Formats: sequence, structure tokens, C-alpha cells
Amino acid sequence: MHNVDAAGLGIGDDHPPRIMGVLNVSEESPYDPSVYDDPGEAARYVDEELIGEGADIVDVGLESANKRFDVLSAEEELERLHIALETIESVSGDAVFSIETRYAAVADEALSQGFDMVNDICGFADPAMPTVCEDHDAAVAKMASPPDLERPGAIEETDWTSRKSAEWAANADYVDGVYEALKQNGLTDKTILDPAFGGWSEAQTLEDDRETFRRLREFRALGRPVLVSINRKNFLGEIADRETDERLPVSLAATSMAVERGAHVIRTHDVAETRDAALIGSAFTERSSAATDGVSISQLDVHSSREFRSHLRERGVDPSFADDWQAQLIELEGVDADAGERLASLAAEHGAVVQSGSDSRLLLMGSTTAVSAFAGRLSDENDTFGPLGEKLSGVLR
Repeated sequence: MHNVDAAGLGIGDDHPPRIMGVLNVSEESPYDPSVYDDPGEAARYVDEELIGEGADIVDVGLESANKRFDVLSAEEELERLHIALETIESVSGDAVFSIETRYAAVADEALSQGFDMVNDICGFADPAMPTVCEDHDAAVAKMASPPDLERPGAIEETDWTSRKSAEWAANADYVDGVYEALKQNGLTDKTILDPAFGGWSEAQTLEDDRETFRRLREFRALGRPVLVSINRKNFLGEIADRETDERLPVSLAATSMAVERGAHVIRTHDVAETRDAALIGSAFTERSSAATDGVSISQLDVHSSREFRSHLRERGVDPSFADDWQAQLIELEGVDADAGERLASLAAEHGAVVQSGSDSRLLLMGSTTAVSAFAGRLSDENDTFGPLGEKLSGVLR
């Protein structure tokens, strides 16, 4: 994992999880507690409610990213920038200041006038953004997005047939699109990845967000720190049937899980509570690394064949090797003795092993390749083992 230095703040596996608090100087923002148009009041809020509660980074938004509002032009954002600049000049606490913008011109001006990093919600749709950030030696959070300044985060609106291939587009799911969107237009040496949680388009579903969260570890294969913005999001609230003002508990539970799954920066309006939840997630995360004689050793975070393939693919290794090396251990319960013997025989034909355990339970063991082949063979058995083979194939996805 490549660590990022954001104006002296280390971000990555070698550092604690970082908390990004939010300040909005946009009257359109739907979250009133973070919205200020007076620099003095904004600075007090930053000192007391953000930095004072444990924020390492303060992300300043010049406009609401909510799709219900018209997108401001770069010129309109620049007209508001003075409020943000006056605010950070009045802050007494110590933090890294991030400007949220989609425009390279705004980023350039903000970085020239005192900001430390950029939060690009359009994922380098402005082709000059990477160069501006590199020229200022600034960290930049890149949100997964189509190459369109007007449509931040609308992953499914990307024409993947032309940008990748028709075959890839036909087989890709939503999370595959997020992953590829993060790669579009490249990465700087100080890029932090944001997989774009939230309703950025009408087509994006709550299940899309949940699947992205389930597969969060996959983004670690890109070798950059990960930022997540999940605070009080709908995909969490629906699970617990809670409205926005009641979603802090589910946000904190998800924060701990996100850090354990690889998130390095948590963007939030609830700084103190989120900080604590992130520290719990970090304390129970197991990742090993070491160095000797100039050689760095890192244990890659692999919990599934899909994650294994992602790491291999990004390193130029044939991803099919993953299926031969990733071990599968699956328990089958409720199989009678005769069926168990037949399953053991079929498994052996494909290089897998079925062993009897206690209480009539069976353990199915083998590589993903072997177990997948075995599942396919069962699917061909129609009424006998067909349903079992189909379910088993689903478990392996």
C-alpha cells in the first residue's frame, strides 16, 4: 500500500485512520449544521466542532453536490472562494484543509492561497486537475465518476463499451464500474480513492452502495489509500429503518467495518463519535508488513478470490492464478450418508475433497478452480444435485 503525505499528515496503512470533518459555505447544502456564510462563525465551528472534536482534515465545500441543484461554474465557485479562504485564515487549530471542487482552476487558486489538498468529486473529469495537484505537491481525493463535470458519481452513465470493451461492459457489475472509474484518467502519486457512496444518480440503488461496501477491500488492489463518505447514508439507514437524524449508530458501526476493510479516511459530520469508531476498527485490523535490507514486505489483504484476482490484475499477473491458489472451505449440512459418498466421489474427480465431520456435516475443501468445477458438475445432475450445485456456485461468486 502506497502511503500519501497530505501537507505532513500521513495517510495509509502505516498511519491511524484519519477523520475528515465537513464545512460548507454553500447555501444550497442540505445539512444545515455544517453550513456557514460568515467566516468568523465558520472558523469557530471548525475550531470547536471539527478540529476540537478530532478532525485531522477539514473539507470545505463551495457548492452542494446534491444532484437536485444546478452545477456552479468555475467562475461562480471562485466568487465564493474568499469565504473559505477567510475562514481558514481565522482558524486557530491545526488541520489539513481540503477544497472540494471539480475544477482545476478553482483547485489551483485554493492551493495557491492556503489550502493543502483537493477533494475532486468528478474524478479528474477536468483533465488539468492531476497536473495542478502535482504542481502544488498536493494530495487529492478522487471520487469514482464518469468523465463528465456535470455528472459527479454517476458511474452507470459511463459508456464502458467504448472506454473498455463491449465484452467487459456486458459482464461488469456496478462495483466493477466503480473500480474502473477510479482508474480513468490516471492517478497522481498522492491520490486517495473515494468509491462514491450515496445517491449520485437516479439509477444508483441502495443495493449498489451495499455491494460496494461489501467489496470495499477490492479497492486496496489499486495501491492507494481509500476515503469513504458513509455518514448517515440511506443505504445504512434503510437496514435499520432509521431516518437521517437517527442514523448515527448505524454510521458508527459501518465506520468500524470500513476501517477494518481498508478505509483510511472517513468523511463525516459527526467527528468525535466517528473518530472513536474508526479507532476501534483500526485496533482490530490485522495487516502485516516489515522491511529488511531495503526490501519491503507487505501481506496483501485478500479474503476472496475476487480480491485475489484484483491484486494480480493490477500487478500484471494473470488473474486466473487466483482460482488455483485461493483455498475454499465450505460446510454442508443436512446431506445423508449415501449422498455424501457420492459427493465425495464427484469432488475427487475435480481435485476437491469432501470429508465427513461431526453431526453428519460435510466439509468441502479445495482451490476455487476445483470447487467451481465440482459445483458445475453438480449443476449438470439436474434433479439430484442440480440445485445444490447452483447454490454452491452462487456462494463462490
